[in-house]
Formats: sequence, C-alpha cells, structure tokens
Amino acid sequence: MTYAELILPEFDHEMASTRKVLESLPEDKFDWKAHPKSHTIGWNANHLAEIPGWVAGTISSKEWDIAPIGEEPYRTPEFQTKADVLALFDKNVAEARQALSTASFEHMGETWSLLMGGVPVITMPRAGIIRSFVINHTIHHRAISTVYLRLNDTPVPGMYGPTGDEK
Repeated sequence: MTYAELILPEFDHEMASTRKVLESLPEDKFDWKAHPKSHTIGWNANHLAEIPGWVAGTISSKEWDIAPIGEEPYRTPEFQTKADVLALFDKNVAEARQALSTASFEHMGETWSLLMGGVPVITMPRAGIIRSFVINHTIHHRAISTVYLRLNDTPVPGMYGPTGDEK
C-alpha cells in the first residue's frame, strides 16, 4: 500500500463533506458571528478554503514561516462570495490531491515545521501535519461552520450520515 492509497480515501471524504458545508453557508451572512470573540461565517469559509492549500507546501518544503521577520505575514483570504470561496477550495483540493498522490511513506516521515518569526510553533513528521494541521483542522472549522448554520436556521448537510435536516 502506498501513502496515497492510505490517506486519499480519508482526505477525499473529508474534503467532499467540507465542500457540502461551504455550499450551504449563507452568503448574505458572511459577516455574522456567534460571539464578539468568534470569527465570522465568511472568515471561517475562507479558512476552510485555504487549509487544503497547505498540503503541497508541506510536502515540497521542510518548513513554512507564516510571519517571516522583515516580510509580510501570511494572511487568510478574504473572499466575499461563496463562488470565490468554492473556487479557491476546489483549486486547493486538486493541488493537494496531486501532491499527496506522489508522496512516499519515507518522505512523509520526515520532519516539517511551522514557524512564526523563525520560531517553531509545530514540528512533526509531514504525515502528522497532514492529519492534524490539515484534515483535523478542517474538521474542527467545518464543525464551527455547522454550528453557525444551525444558529442561523440554515439546513446542515450530512457528512457521516443524514442530519436532522435531511430525510
């Protein structure tokens, strides 16, 4: 079994579920947030769209500094339409699938680091980064989005089976 054969079924399932949630988000409520300390629906949608875009860089490099000293820090996209969010998501998922399809177990076992101003924030094998920083992180923000859907009386799509909104 290859690394791709191991990870892609899970990746594909979670990305398909995430796309269903993104499709369900009410574009007219992108500025809505559940609490003053919470992010908006729109921020969460953009974040979900950007996360799969981190896969190719994780596989092709040894680290990523999101706030390099003397340079502009990384910023989450700020798309205002569902169509733009979905286009970014689809592009990032396709690029991620391509990168994952050629990755070997040996390469995925090598250490990778997320840096902030040159200081390590996360360091672990690439395979762990894909599971935690990409897939689990996506599931976390997707769950927030489903709560936002529910709080706005918007039907929640099923991901692991039907929801109370589906028959």
